[in-house]
Amino acid sequence: MISGLIPADALVGRTIVSTDDETTYEGPEVNIRSLTRGDGVVIGAAVLLFIASFLNSYTLSGYDLDVNAWDSLGVGLGVYMSGVIGAALIVVNRALPQPRKVVGLDLGAVGTAFTVLVAWSLFWYLVDSGKNTSPAAGLILGFVAALVLAGAAIATPLLPPLQAALMPAPKPQAPQPYGAQPPGGYGYPGAGQQQPYGGQPQPGQPYGAQPQQAQQPQAPQPPAGDFSPFWFAVPVPRPLFAEDGSPTPIAELAPGTWYLAVEQRGPALVAQTQDGRRGVLQDTSGIQRG
Repeated sequence: MISGLIPADALVGRTIVSTDDETTYEGPEVNIRSLTRGDGVVIGAAVLLFIASFLNSYTLSGYDLDVNAWDSLGVGLGVYMSGVIGAALIVVNRALPQPRKVVGLDLGAVGTAFTVLVAWSLFWYLVDSGKNTSPAAGLILGFVAALVLAGAAIATPLLPPLQAALMPAPKPQAPQPYGAQPPGGYGYPGAGQQQPYGGQPQPGQPYGAQPQQAQQPQAPQPPAGDFSPFWFAVPVPRPLFAEDGSPTPIAELAPGTWYLAVEQRGPALVAQTQDGRRGVLQDTSGIQRG
């Protein structure tokens, strides 16, 4: 059975493999909530760059030119689409739980190099437009978009404001203690006390008044120091270690996803992931409680 605790965005990019006994998932786990504000700027600039490729690139004095980047595949595919591809590499690398490498190079670094090369190429197309020609909207807008794209790709790892989460995680409901009953609804008669069926007023009580309820023994309250489970999110990716003290991480907690803390061991927390795995989070600094 597929557990209802697994969010839908955690299954993107995974392959469902069904057997007679259980259903498992294969492939990388993509978490779109791990995207940052800098990634949002990268996505917006890539969309603007793609639109600019369809606008006129040049104007010629005395002529009505209708020439855009796609009239030359070397410009349309080799320049404009290279920037879009670079942005896609950066965003995909951010959404994956672990950085991916291509020929030993980090996927995000390759995407950043693409964006810088596109901005550099469009700069020279803009400066050297040719005799009797002037840059038009497609080339000017394309250069601005490429410049913003490259700047966001470089600045995101360096500037904390750009590293903030693009999509804040939704607030989870606070877990109720095991066996707790919900309180009485608004306006429900006797919500704070229980009346026996057919109970009669006590002697000396005014007519129509509710009979007094016998004092019920109070349930013992847990000590103030007892731990109560709570939801939390991590500010940056952090490893989750096995409970037996093994130094090898069993999972990585990603920003933008809520996890349940089920136990506290000194400064560390025992956390449970969406797929039911439990482990020890040793670094709890800066976590956000739900």
